[in-house]
Amino acid sequence: MFQRNKAMTITATLLLGGALLSACTKGEDTGAPTDGGSAGAQVVASASAGGAGCTLQSYGGTKIELKDAIVGFSQSEKEANPFRIAETQSIKDEAAKIGVKKLLVTNAQSQLSKQVSDIQDMLAQGAQFLIIAPLNSDGLEPALKAAADKKVPVLTIDRKVNATACKDYVAFLGSNFVEQGKRAADAMVKATGGKGKVAILLGSSGNNVTTDRTSGFVDQIKATAPGIEIVAQQTGEFARDKGQQVTEQLLLSNPGITAVYAENDEMALGAVTAIKGAGKKPGVDIKIVSIDGTRNAVEAITKGEINAVIESNPRFGPLAFATAQKFLGGESIPANVIISDREYDSANAAASLSSAY
Repeated sequence: MFQRNKAMTITATLLLGGALLSACTKGEDTGAPTDGGSAGAQVVASASAGGAGCTLQSYGGTKIELKDAIVGFSQSEKEANPFRIAETQSIKDEAAKIGVKKLLVTNAQSQLSKQVSDIQDMLAQGAQFLIIAPLNSDGLEPALKAAADKKVPVLTIDRKVNATACKDYVAFLGSNFVEQGKRAADAMVKATGGKGKVAILLGSSGNNVTTDRTSGFVDQIKATAPGIEIVAQQTGEFARDKGQQVTEQLLLSNPGITAVYAENDEMALGAVTAIKGAGKKPGVDIKIVSIDGTRNAVEAITKGEINAVIESNPRFGPLAFATAQKFLGGESIPANVIISDREYDSANAAASLSSAY
């Protein structure tokens, strides 16, 4: 696996157990998972942030110790998805590990209005630092304003918000979703030999994850695989049942489909069921590449039903609290803090199954 160099980008390795950011260049990705017991996340200060980053002084917050603080975590979606389960547990585990005074945890149940009110309620309960997993890129403005008015720092994780870093929130922690799409495209080229007709199962609309994973994949296919034709794009809403339903429809309307790119594992697993129902072999007759890294999807690779999975690492606890500690201690935090993602295929799936979530 590799990560492409980006001009005018400042990179560093965030040592979760250390006290500083050591400068480095962006290069070979070892593929090691970034979990509660390992370092390996990358910090990327984008050119738009000017490399200066955000400090407690520029944000206007108050210096506090996390062990003396009330921290709020706002989860966006129902925890029927393995990613959300792992994400929430990682936050809880790390808060307990470092001895946060009190952790408030809410779940918006996939309702934007509830997430706004959840965040406002946590502020009313005295939250001094917020970690938010946004439901959508837009719509959280009232909650962000309420936090800003109280000078409560906010870290957003896994999805970006359309707002201004170091003003409306401190920083975004998450994957490089465009890069995930590009890596999925590379895996698709490998699985198909660079030829075929691909259907894309899009994630839910209204967030940057879907947009970026789509553009990364489409652009990379166009640039590297002229023999691959993208014949359909339809939302499966990041859900297994919807992914199955959409795949069934696509196979009827486009019987020549030879591959499916699913923007998360749940939709990919739904596609597996649909392909079997159509009397074809998933992973053989119709290649499948997806993004997430759930245990069920990695296990499907070992069965030959999915060809490759690009991980989207949900283990934000260590990274989120390490970033919070640095920020509250007066250190500069870049606008985008990128967590490292590994990759699974037939060569490593069996040996790596225990690393999946």
